[in-house]
Parts: sequence; C-alpha cells; structure tokens
Amino acid sequence: LWKKLGRIGFYFFFKHSFSFSVYSKNQLSWTVEIKPGVFNEYRTMWFKSYRMTFSCLNRMKSYRYPWTRPYSTSQNTVDNSEVKTFLALAHKWWDEQGVYAPLHSMNDLRVPFIRDNLLKTLPNHQPGKPLSGMKILDVGCGGGLLTEPLGRLGASVTGIDPVDENIKTAQCHKSFDPVLDQRIDYRACALEEIVEDTAETFDAVVASEVIEHVLDLETFLQYCCQVLKPGGSLFITTINKTQLSYALGIVFSEQIAGIVPKGTHTWEKFVSPEKLESILEPNGLSVQTVAGMLYNPFSGYWHWSENTSLNYAAHAVKSRVQEHPVPAEFVLKGETEQLRANAYASPGMHEELKK
Repeated sequence: LWKKLGRIGFYFFFKHSFSFSVYSKNQLSWTVEIKPGVFNEYRTMWFKSYRMTFSCLNRMKSYRYPWTRPYSTSQNTVDNSEVKTFLALAHKWWDEQGVYAPLHSMNDLRVPFIRDNLLKTLPNHQPGKPLSGMKILDVGCGGGLLTEPLGRLGASVTGIDPVDENIKTAQCHKSFDPVLDQRIDYRACALEEIVEDTAETFDAVVASEVIEHVLDLETFLQYCCQVLKPGGSLFITTINKTQLSYALGIVFSEQIAGIVPKGTHTWEKFVSPEKLESILEPNGLSVQTVAGMLYNPFSGYWHWSENTSLNYAAHAVKSRVQEHPVPAEFVLKGETEQLRANAYASPGMHEELKK
C-alpha cells in the first residue's frame, strides 16, 4: 500500500508543474519552476523544461506557494478588498438620501473649488460653460457624482473606475442627458492601465475621496502626475490621519451613526496634508492650496474650515519645466575640466603641476 501511494505521489510530483520561492532577509531570492515531466517509451522520466531566476531584494517578502499567482512587477494601485466594498454599493450612487448622501452634498464645495482654481489658468472663458475646452480625468469616479457637474461646466471629462458596476451605473445615468453623453467618457479600468496612452493629456486630474482607498499611494500620485499636462492641476479631497479623524470618521460615522457603511475606511490609509505634499513635490507638483472641510451630520451640509484635522481639499500644479537629473559622470567630468582650466590659468599652479 505504501509503495502504491509513493508511486502515485511521485507521478503527481512530476506530472504537474510547480514553483517555489525561498527568500533571505537581506539580499538573495530565487524562484524555481518545473514544468510537467514526460515519460518515454522506456518509462524513464525527463523534464520538459525548467527555469530559475534570481533577483535581489532589500527586505523579507512573503512566501509563495505552488497554487498562487507568480510574483508580478507591475505597479498595481487597486486594493481588491476595497473593490468588493464598493461593488456591493454600486446601485446606490444616485440615491441622494442613501449612503452616498455626504458625497452628493460635498459637490457644493468641491465643484466650485475645482472650477475657480481652473479659471485662474484660463484667460477667457464662455459664460455658462466656463471649463469649455478643458480635458479632465476623474479618477475613481464611482457612479459619476462629480463627473457630471464638471461636464455641465463645459469640460470634456473622462471618468475611470476599477469597479465595472460603478461604470455601468454612471453610463446609465448620463444617458438621460444628451449633452453629457457627448462630453463624458467612462471607462472601467484602473489608472495604471491608461498611463502610457494618456501621458501629459489632461488639463486637470481629480481624485476626490479616492487616495484613502488605494493600495500604493506614492505610485498612484506618480501616475496622476504623468497624465497631467505641464502646468496642469491635481485636485484631491481626502481625510487627514489624526486621532480626531479616527474618532469621528470611523468610530462615530461608521460604527455609531451609520453615516457610511462599516469597513468603508481604514485609518492607516488616511493621509495628512504634510505627507501628501512630501509625495507630490518630488514628482514636480507644487501644492497651492489646502483647505479644511467639515461635515454636519445633522444638517447634511459641508462647509469650509481653517481646521484640516478631519477632511481637507488640496490643489497642486505640475511644473511647466521638468528638470532632468544630470548623470554623475558628466558632473565629475565638468568639475575636473574646470579645475584643470583654473590650474593652467594660474602660473604658480601650472609650475606645481609640472613638478
């Protein structure tokens, strides 16, 4: 019996491909992948192929088992657990008295905030359509709550969201307005999927109530910068990472008052204005404005505040001149040539060099 089981296990071992990884804490890691074995007519086994790759890592990574997806180097910003949360609420976007009521009310602040800051960059604008001619990307557009008002202001808006059902809801709602149907384009995708095709395409990028849900904040903001034209604007609304935001934004809003569904937010993902600015500036984005926002759950309205300890809005502008770092070898070469020129310009130094 044990011999038979051993043969079965041996057959399964070589009949099915497998891979495993071993990681050291400091430097080296390796991955071995063996494809199914083949038995010839003499019942001797040989491997179809094998592959071994090595890569250097700076920190410990999680172990990968044979049935998991191979490690991918692509920069993914979408958190699948967040996708599941919003998928369950996809049909409720346009219920102004439902779970998204605070976002409907937030339009009273965020739409003028975007409009007024963009008008500062426009020498002329059409009455009734002040944002005419501008191309705006609404990242994480959901059901189109912010996309549609921007379209009504005359802008050509592209709304993207990784949740298919959100995009279906948004497309259905805009179809009732023929004007919006022409100005708005919705796509079910993540930001990283369109970066290469839309580099330096948009006059403005909007990420409203989004960055506290992404998987990789720094990469997400880099992508936002890449799709912006030089001189373009990035608009963000989000939640500050403070003790007050935990007490009111999660404990009260989710667990006590039920203003938003439980599990909608994760405090660890909240971002302070200082942290946000520290990520934006190295990417060529200069923060122009940071303004606090407060929500009154009893009246259902938002208002501006000097206090940014809860919600806040930020406006940053991409530099028109992108600086490119000079390779070190050119710097050293230039310094050497300059020193040599100075030496030969001084007779005393020239004599010393001859010696």
